[in-house]
Amino acid sequence: MPRTALTIEAPDGTCAATLHTPAGEGPWRGVLMYPDAGGVRETFLGMADHLADLGYAVLLPDVYYRAGGFAPFDVATLFGDPAELARMGELARPLTAEAIGADAAAYVDSLLARPEVRGDAVGTTGYCMGGRASLIAAAALGGRVAAAASFHGGRLAVGDDPDSPHHRAADLRATVYVAAGQDDASFGPDQYALLEEVLTAADVRHTLETYPAGHGFAVPDNPTHDADAEKRHWAALADLYAATLP
Repeated sequence: MPRTALTIEAPDGTCAATLHTPAGEGPWRGVLMYPDAGGVRETFLGMADHLADLGYAVLLPDVYYRAGGFAPFDVATLFGDPAELARMGELARPLTAEAIGADAAAYVDSLLARPEVRGDAVGTTGYCMGGRASLIAAAALGGRVAAAASFHGGRLAVGDDPDSPHHRAADLRATVYVAAGQDDASFGPDQYALLEEVLTAADVRHTLETYPAGHGFAVPDNPTHDADAEKRHWAALADLYAATLP
């Protein structure tokens, strides 16, 4: 799949990104992809290529751009390494809900301005930390996001966290798809029930599902990757975007 390196003028500096497009002539419907807490790496470049191959123009930004670059994480050992966990925490610390929303506006402005992209609204998708960002971005941008997906996203409905995405359910104009991991402590039954409740109350079109796989199931370099669940997630994304994106 063709890849185009981009530099986006973001709220707190310049953000490196790649645009992944199908082979052939566009324009195509646009999608903003958020990586997990390990950040942009070869696995996510490949995932963006895969989504492009399904017929979408996919923007993959460096969500840690405020750090001015970072050494890639080894996700296979990351969560057993206190020093690396601390480094990841420092990179993620600036990503408040306000910052995620402001960044999303810059990302979507850049995506929709590209000649490869059609329409006036995009889809979002994200993984782990990025699944949370996907929902926050959709609420922040209203009608500019037509569909928002979260795969094994964590902290989606934490009652006492003012940055929790569920607090902004009434601002969503997107169709929402959330796929949880089985027995995922970062998005347990209480959060699942609360998110279902607030999305229903806000009359948001939504689907919440639990896949029979662990946290991280959709990302190939994650130790808990599940090939069947990954395949299911691609099918779910294709169905979601086909039904919603202009």
